[in-house]
Amino acid sequence: MPASEEIVEVAPNVLRAQLPIDLTGLGHVNCYILEDERGCAIVDPGMPGPKTFKVLGERLTDAGYPMRRVHTVIVTHSHPDHYGGAGWVRRASGAEIVTHERFRMMWDPSEPPDLDVEDVAELSHRPESRRPWDPPPWGGEGYPVPWQRRFGMGLVRRFPKLSRTTVPTRRLVDAEVIRLARREWVSLHTPGHTDDHLCLFDPEAGVMLSGDHVLPTITPHIGGFVRDLDPLARFFESLDKVAEYGPDVGIALPAHGQTFDDLAGRAMAIKAHHIERLDVLRGAATDVGRPATVNELAQRLFSERAQGPMADSETFAHLEHLRWMGEVERIGVDRGYRYVPVG
Repeated sequence: MPASEEIVEVAPNVLRAQLPIDLTGLGHVNCYILEDERGCAIVDPGMPGPKTFKVLGERLTDAGYPMRRVHTVIVTHSHPDHYGGAGWVRRASGAEIVTHERFRMMWDPSEPPDLDVEDVAELSHRPESRRPWDPPPWGGEGYPVPWQRRFGMGLVRRFPKLSRTTVPTRRLVDAEVIRLARREWVSLHTPGHTDDHLCLFDPEAGVMLSGDHVLPTITPHIGGFVRDLDPLARFFESLDKVAEYGPDVGIALPAHGQTFDDLAGRAMAIKAHHIERLDVLRGAATDVGRPATVNELAQRLFSERAQGPMADSETFAHLEHLRWMGEVERIGVDRGYRYVPVG
């Protein structure tokens, strides 16, 4: 869905603007404008760079707020379509940048690298500063990153200030209270899509800012590059966590797509979708009849159109979940892993 130019009031003192993005399957990110006596806070200011920043300024002007009146930027998680504009806004207005305490950005040398990489002994053979184009731990080729982007990433790492890097000024812990839109919101740590994903719940008006954790029509990517042994299990726990708030949530505000009202129902539907994928993988691993690569099994789990690094990464996350459940065995080979059903 392409970005709309319309500014829509979606909750008391909360406006929705949409910023254009060009990512697989996505045409926009929802940037929420939370109004108060100081000006406004904004949630997820889009991709980095002057093009998106210009559109953000136009949307804010249409909503009645010059950029200088943005006092806070909330970043739901460490993907560039969500954090990218935060450093740009801070340079323009001096805004505070608020994230979850575990937020880590890939190219900020002052922080541990956020490649969504497991920091565990099992994968100690992987370089600490693994680059996106390096081969993944399960085998196969790395991401096909053009040289221009590689060069740009190197510049960001070397000159973060010139690149307007997103550096949080306030990190929220789970269940911490923050005042936005003239009322109090409760932070919810919801790992799964990323290790640092943050949702915000407003008990007064019954509003949940759900980020990419719960989306109305698509399911968030659950990848193998996370700081957790079993990211899918953490995602299931996080879905259960927000579902418990369902009776108190009148409207959910996602990072992509339209607002929706049945938060608990949607969270459980997403969980059921991944449980079905686990069943498909069980059958696929049995049908192959020998230790199979992640890519081989990804071809059973995803359509031909969806094949690629993200499909492999999510397949790996599901296989690791089955491994921790004792249903498949992981076999190390020279370049990556193979998986075979137990027994």
